[in-house]
Amino acid sequence: MTSARGEPSDSVQRSAGKLLAIAHRAGNSLAALRAAVEAGVDVIEADVHHHRGALEVRHHKTMGPLPLLWDTWELMPASRPRLGLTELVRAAAAGATFMLDLKGRGTDVGVEVASLLHVEAPERPVIVCSREWPVLDAFAGVDWIRVVRSARKPAELAALRAHVPRSGGYGVSVHQSLLSADLVAELREHVEVVMTWPVNDLRTLDRVVSAGATGIISDEPAILREVHARA
Repeated sequence: MTSARGEPSDSVQRSAGKLLAIAHRAGNSLAALRAAVEAGVDVIEADVHHHRGALEVRHHKTMGPLPLLWDTWELMPASRPRLGLTELVRAAAAGATFMLDLKGRGTDVGVEVASLLHVEAPERPVIVCSREWPVLDAFAGVDWIRVVRSARKPAELAALRAHVPRSGGYGVSVHQSLLSADLVAELREHVEVVMTWPVNDLRTLDRVVSAGATGIISDEPAILREVHARA
């Protein structure tokens, strides 16, 4: 959401003590988008690929020359209709805040997403994140887009810890298996928000909240409701 002056709302600018409820992959289909909006989550995450000149919203990956898309334990025909980022942004209510997880190592996805957002969502607060940090360079200097660098593996986390003191910025996202109170305290010296994922049960939620995480990324509506209850 934005204010009358176009400034980011609290769903992006986290107020003191507020936990952000982030619906994991909820932007990957229009049905999931509608459900997340109705549930009142703070942020809707979507996975974005740049494939054959188009920005596609999906978690499934291509299989090179094979006419298939794949994800863990799942195959689907590549001919199945794919949601485009333009369609997703246009379908969202004005108050929906997206976190776009940019996939792939090429920088084209960052450049193309930045170009699209300037046309389709100018001045609308959007979070962009990636484990492939060079794709985020396209958003440097765009003050209404919040950049989040992600770390899934120990080597990525080591690089993040070295990078953040130099760059600062809005936030970081760290896999819950790597999170600790000492790490969160270290990162919070330089960034506003420390997100973590996946948080899909109460035990994990209790642990990461106790560690100081300020953004909770979950697939489970019950966990997202609990995050709101604790905010």
